[in-house]
Amino acid sequence: MGTRPYTFPFKWQDEPVLDPKLLNILVCPVSKAPLVYNQETQELFCKASGLAYPVRDGIPVMLQEEARALTADEKLD
Repeated sequence: MGTRPYTFPFKWQDEPVLDPKLLNILVCPVSKAPLVYNQETQELFCKASGLAYPVRDGIPVMLQEEARALTADEKLD
């Protein structure tokens, strides 16, 4: 067997990265306020509505039913 005639044009990453352009246009579906991305928790935070939306495999899940309520400490940050 010889070597492969092609190579992968991309590099695998451990964690998906949220596109900054996408973050600029996304708003909270409840309050219509801007969102803040937390890479550590893989969530989009909205202080206006007090909700955190999950980001799964680099895709924001912008459903109120999937969001969790922010804790008091998270609202203050």
